[in-house]
Amino acid sequence: MTQEKGGKSLDELIEEVADLIVNAKKVVVFTGAGISTESGIPDFRGPDGLWTKVDPEDFTYQRFVGDREARKRLWQMGKTIGFTWHDMKPNAAHKAVAKLDKLGKLDCIITQNVDGLHQKAGVADDKVIQLHGNMQWVKCLGCGERHRYEEVQRWIDAGVEVPDCAKCGGILKPEGVFFGEAMPVWETMEAEKRSRACDLCIVIGSSLVVYPAALMPYYAMQSGAKLVIINDGPTELDSAADVRISDRAGMVMSKVLEKVKAKLGKK
Repeated sequence: MTQEKGGKSLDELIEEVADLIVNAKKVVVFTGAGISTESGIPDFRGPDGLWTKVDPEDFTYQRFVGDREARKRLWQMGKTIGFTWHDMKPNAAHKAVAKLDKLGKLDCIITQNVDGLHQKAGVADDKVIQLHGNMQWVKCLGCGERHRYEEVQRWIDAGVEVPDCAKCGGILKPEGVFFGEAMPVWETMEAEKRSRACDLCIVIGSSLVVYPAALMPYYAMQSGAKLVIINDGPTELDSAADVRISDRAGMVMSKVLEKVKAKLGKK
């Protein structure tokens, strides 16, 4: 849909976003589930979201560790929801953000997502701060041995119902942060530091309702940064945004990228 704010057309709003990016010295991009829906990954709380297909209680740390049947349901989840994490590919929005990085216009990405699609799009690991972990990796809770998710998925595809650590027999857990599990300390502190130091924060695909992650755009605003929100649906900070666009992230970010390249004289 065409979003208008203050009588401005979508094209005018995209032009404004491009100008803000070109003129900014430190751009932080904050992403949520909405940036990955165009890659085929459902959001969590929407009408067809993940929580309509699986029990969110299975994603509590306590149940996962204490209930083998819950672990079995989670590891077999690919059959329930029709995809596995390593199947997913970055979409136009991820690629546009990665190209902003190559243009020298990205300080970092702070993401609530666990899909690793920013890295698959070409952004270096050290520029992606993953507040909720990464489902691309699996770790033994006993000895700390790590495996790529696709390696464990091969065991599951071969008939293993609940994979255990090949080294010590301990519980294997995806490295996404589960409910009841502490946020990663370094990532949380680094995200706050980068948010407070930026002069432009672009929120893409987050309704900004999950805390403490959603505090990052607030920190940016408190330090005087401009705020852009691109999300197909309302957010907690709509009224505070300098530019607010309600539309598909892939289309919007692709157009923003083209404008930025033109303003910078890049092909």
